[in-house]
Amino acid sequence: MGGKITYAFLAVSLVVVFAVVALEGVLLLRTGEPAAMGMGAVAFALPCVGAWFLWHNTRFARNANRLARELEAEGGLPQDGPARTAGGRVDKASADEVFARRKEETEAAPDDWRCWFRLAVAYHDARDTPRARKAMQRAIALHDGRPVRETAA
Repeated sequence: MGGKITYAFLAVSLVVVFAVVALEGVLLLRTGEPAAMGMGAVAFALPCVGAWFLWHNTRFARNANRLARELEAEGGLPQDGPARTAGGRVDKASADEVFARRKEETEAAPDDWRCWFRLAVAYHDARDTPRARKAMQRAIALHDGRPVRETAA
């Protein structure tokens, strides 16, 4: 729950910053000076791009959590997670071993969102965040019945 509160606090703070920067952009646009108007246009556009990224990431996190809750209700969350060090970090060799099992499972059932979800967790444990995100996006698309691009597991 602490992670959600932190995320909400940071998201609200970011929206406030976006509003202040956009307001400054509007004020710069109204000056009539060409250089200030150029800076104002950029200052106005940056919060729009930032808001899009914030919305995109928030939607991704909500969808991933929805799948996790559903998989937990089915009893399908991974139980054989990698070993951890004394400090609580994931042991790399153990994560690689779990990843190999998850990859085989996903290759055997490439249209099962559950397999892709578990593969995403294994990628994350193996510290491969870009592939973890892609695997989770595929799991979400498969769950929602949307078309997915063909990618290797």
